[in-house]
Amino acid sequence: MERTYAKDVRGAEQIKVCGFVENIRNKRTMAFIVLKDITGKVQITVEKGCDEALDAAVNAITLDSVITVVGKAVESEYVKLGGVEIYPKQIIIESLAAPLPIDREASKGHERSSIDQRIDYRWIDLRTEKNQMMFKVQTCMINAMRQYLLEKNFIEIHTPKLIGAASESGADVFEVKYFDRNAYLAQSPQFYKQMAMASGFERIFEVGPVFRAEKSFTSKHTTEFSGFDLEFSYIESFRDVMKLEEELLTYALGKVKEAYGEDIERLFGTKVIVPTTPFPVIKLADLYAELEKEYGYKVPEEEKGDLTTEAEHLSFDWVQKKYGHEFLFITDYSAEKRAFYHMRDENGVPQGYDLIWRGVEITTGAQREHRYDQLKAQADEKGLAEDVKFYLEFFRYGCPPHGGFGLGIDRLTMLLLGMTIKEAMFIFRGPNRLNP
Repeated sequence: MERTYAKDVRGAEQIKVCGFVENIRNKRTMAFIVLKDITGKVQITVEKGCDEALDAAVNAITLDSVITVVGKAVESEYVKLGGVEIYPKQIIIESLAAPLPIDREASKGHERSSIDQRIDYRWIDLRTEKNQMMFKVQTCMINAMRQYLLEKNFIEIHTPKLIGAASESGADVFEVKYFDRNAYLAQSPQFYKQMAMASGFERIFEVGPVFRAEKSFTSKHTTEFSGFDLEFSYIESFRDVMKLEEELLTYALGKVKEAYGEDIERLFGTKVIVPTTPFPVIKLADLYAELEKEYGYKVPEEEKGDLTTEAEHLSFDWVQKKYGHEFLFITDYSAEKRAFYHMRDENGVPQGYDLIWRGVEITTGAQREHRYDQLKAQADEKGLAEDVKFYLEFFRYGCPPHGGFGLGIDRLTMLLLGMTIKEAMFIFRGPNRLNP
């Protein structure tokens, strides 16, 4: 018999459902089992004393055991769980669960296990409705972004993650032994995205792993995450890149709200706000002036060329008050604080931006320098010309003007649902975490 999902059980005369036992009330004459699968929950109602095999199965079942139930679905106004219950003819225990080593939620007499304890047993923690909804939301968001770009003639590529030179600055990379020499895990697909521009691909994106050897212990940093990167050619300015990003995010958040807005509010207590375009834009120096005027925040002189963490947080309150918006583009960073491949204007100002959402940076984007001589000079200036020699070759034989950005999928999920990065990832990786 073909399996039926919990969401589809209504009206079925003969039915087979499979899933985890979320709850069981085993009374003297009746037993009630809540079975959960990826689509929802259904109640199994057992009249005891009618079938010895059913009674034996009910008495053996433990919480989180995996069972298959064959029976009849009956509508009942007394059943709170969807108004449907299943009267079983057969209960098969596929896997009997031992007592759980963690408390996934707080309950009477039990505090919820810490996030680190729950990550130790992440596969058990992920069985909850809330955690599974998180990944349904993430799937919807990434699919919407992918579809938006495919409709605009983008091509999806997959670039190497083992590389011969550091992809950013030479720092914060994981070095690995590669036969008789050293290699590195890619900090981003940046060099290969630009190679695709030099290949005439014009518009590309990639969804893949990114590695950062940063010993950061914050609510938003991780040593491995999933990135959504894109690059496109024949732009006139970095503002073309900003425009694409704001339209991409607005489209994706609209699709998430449409599909899961009510579930997100019910389970996570947060609303999905679809932003209006264009997003507010401000120069870094002007933002610091505004923050000093509004909050008395004075940035240290040596940090004026970059955005400090405190200013990042304050910017959320400021942009909400000033524009009624959750997003903020910040431009005009110091060349010293930006990557060597960012194009600069006649005054040496990098032609790029950061995008801040809910007080957290989610993107660094820019127009790239596509002129070989200028790019080489900027690499020389940062002492990187030898390290990136292979990359510089991409620009010697013709390359169109181009730009792009990268988004951290896990950080987007974290901000959308109001979580920490440890909670928002399938499995977190940090300086002290390599298992499970």
